[in-house]
Amino acid sequence: MTLSRAAFAFCFSIMPVAVQACETALILTIDVSNSIDSAEYRVQTDGLADALQDPEIIRILVAGASTLAVVQWSGVDKQTVSIPWTPIRTALDVERLSQQARLMERAFVLSDTAPAEAIYFSLGLFDQVPQCARRVIDISGDGTPNSGADVRAARNAAETAGVTINGIAIESMGSAITSFFRNAVITRNGFVMTARTHREYPDTIRAKILREISRVFG
Repeated sequence: MTLSRAAFAFCFSIMPVAVQACETALILTIDVSNSIDSAEYRVQTDGLADALQDPEIIRILVAGASTLAVVQWSGVDKQTVSIPWTPIRTALDVERLSQQARLMERAFVLSDTAPAEAIYFSLGLFDQVPQCARRVIDISGDGTPNSGADVRAARNAAETAGVTINGIAIESMGSAITSFFRNAVITRNGFVMTARTHREYPDTIRAKILREISRVFG
């Protein structure tokens, strides 16, 4: 007996739809402490927005059904989700995320630098995306802590939770920030990249995201 079109349509509508599993949950954090002026803040947000328009990054994010969020951080009690978890299923999803990053208002001014609290805050957000196979926190910053908890303890908590921390160290001269990130911030399976001044940040964030997500897809 042949099903009517209406019955067929009903049966199809209640069939389970295969949804691609989330490969990577990625939190991109932006340092907005006192050392970051308004122009440097805009370089960071525009750099992130531009990176999310890179065709190769778009392709890999979509292929992995990734999920992204953006956090701004500075002092001990100053962390906020600026862009909530955004599932990436199409190139249009990435374009919308890029536009949100470009228009993002600065959350804090005249505040200390407390990366440990940024890590703890970000770790708590992963409870919202339990289905993702990999969990990664990106920490960017141009200084060492002047307030807050021990950064190494926060890094160790991330390792215990199975979360990877990578970093961008923004250096004006020398390599002190890079060394600090390498020794105290990134996890054993993480990496740090160096941007020489904020002017290099846009190219560095693009290379960093691409390196990070390409570890899965080649």
